[in-house]
Amino acid sequence: MAKFSWEARSKTGSAQKGSMEASSAALVEAQLKRYGFTGIAVKEEGKRRELKIPGFGAKKVDSKDLVVFTRQFATMIDSGLPLVQCLDILASQQENPTFKKILYKVKEDVESGSTFADALGKHPKAFDDLFVNLVAAGEVGGILDTILNRLAAYIEKAMKLKKKVKGAMVYPTTIMAIAVIVVGVILVFVIPTFAKMFADFGGELPAPTKIVIAMSNFITKYIIVMIGAGIGINVAIKKYYATPNGRKVMDRLFLKLPVIGPLIRKVSVAKFTRTLGTMISSGVPIMDGLEIVAKTSGNKVVEEAIFKVRQSISEGKTMAEPLAACGVFPPMVVQMISVGEATGAMDAMLNKIADFYDDEVDDAVGALTSMMEPLLMVFLGTVVGGLVVAMYLPIFKLAGAVGG
Repeated sequence: MAKFSWEARSKTGSAQKGSMEASSAALVEAQLKRYGFTGIAVKEEGKRRELKIPGFGAKKVDSKDLVVFTRQFATMIDSGLPLVQCLDILASQQENPTFKKILYKVKEDVESGSTFADALGKHPKAFDDLFVNLVAAGEVGGILDTILNRLAAYIEKAMKLKKKVKGAMVYPTTIMAIAVIVVGVILVFVIPTFAKMFADFGGELPAPTKIVIAMSNFITKYIIVMIGAGIGINVAIKKYYATPNGRKVMDRLFLKLPVIGPLIRKVSVAKFTRTLGTMISSGVPIMDGLEIVAKTSGNKVVEEAIFKVRQSISEGKTMAEPLAACGVFPPMVVQMISVGEATGAMDAMLNKIADFYDDEVDDAVGALTSMMEPLLMVFLGTVVGGLVVAMYLPIFKLAGAVGG
C-alpha cells in the first residue's frame, strides 16, 4: 500500500489537494473522479524506511479492533452511508497499521467489483470464516447492519468468555512461577553455603538436611541438562499436539482432568451454542454453520462430534442423537436442542443455552480461583518452609548440644 499526494478541482472549480493510500495511482484517480473532481494530478509520496527488528513483526488485528470496527461500520451502514465511503472513513481513522492496510485493500477490492464478503475473505487472519459467512448472509438478505450488530455482540461475548478463562489461569501460573524461582534460588545459592558450614562443623546431619543438600548438589550439577530436557519435552509435546492423533488424545485427556475438564467442557458448550445460534439466526444454512463451528471449536473431540452432527443432518436425522453419543455435551443441552429442533426455534434455544453456560463458566472460574488460592499458598509455604526447617535442624541440634 503506497501513499499518494493529489491535486484536483472540485465541482465548483476550487483547487483542492490531499493525500490517499492506495495500491496504485490509477485507483486514486478513479476514486477522485467518483467524488466529482476534475483536472486530477496524482504523485506517489516518498516511501518511509521502517526499522524492522527480528521478533517484532506487524501488529495483529485483535478482537477489540474487530469489535470497534464492526460496531462503527454497522452504525454507518444503518445511517445510509455508501459501503465504500464507510470503509474509507474507518480505514483512515484506524490506529492499528496492519488493520488499516487491510481495510484499504478491502475498499479497493469492493471498488473493483468484489462483494464485501469476498473482499473480507481475502484476509483470513483478520476476518475468520464466521465473520465472512455472516457478512455474506447479510449482503444477500439486505440486512448487513443487523448482521454486523449481531457479529459485534458475538465477538464481545466470545472475548469476555476467553478473558474469564485466561484470568483464572493467571493467578496459579504466577504463584507457581514464583515458587519455582524461590526454590531454585534457595537450592542453587543458599543451600551450598549452609552445606559448607555444616561440613566445617562435622558430625552427623539429620535426614531431611541430607536430602535437601543432595537435591541442591544434583540441581547445581545438572541444571543445564534439566533446562535442556525441559525445553525438549515442551517442544516434543507441542509437535505431538500438532498431529491429528496427538491433538485428539490430548484434547480428550483435557476433558477428563478433575478440575480443568468440566471448565473446558462448559466453555466448549457455550462457544458451540453461541456461534451456531448466531449463524442460524443470521440466515446461514445449518450445514455451512456446523462446518464453520466445527473448525473453530478449538477441541478435536468437540470438532469430531460436530462433524458427526453434520453428517447426521445430511442423512435426514436429528442433531440430538450424535450430540448425545459423543459424551461431550450434557444431557440437558441435548434435550434443549432436541426441543429446539421439534419447535423450529433452534436459534433461540441455542442462544438460551449459551447464556446459561456463560453463567456456568463464571461460577466455575470463581470456584476454581477460590479453591486454588489456599492450595497454592499451602504448597508454597510447605516447600519453602520445609527447605528452611531442613537447613536449621543441624543448627538447633548443635545449639542443644552446646546448651547441654
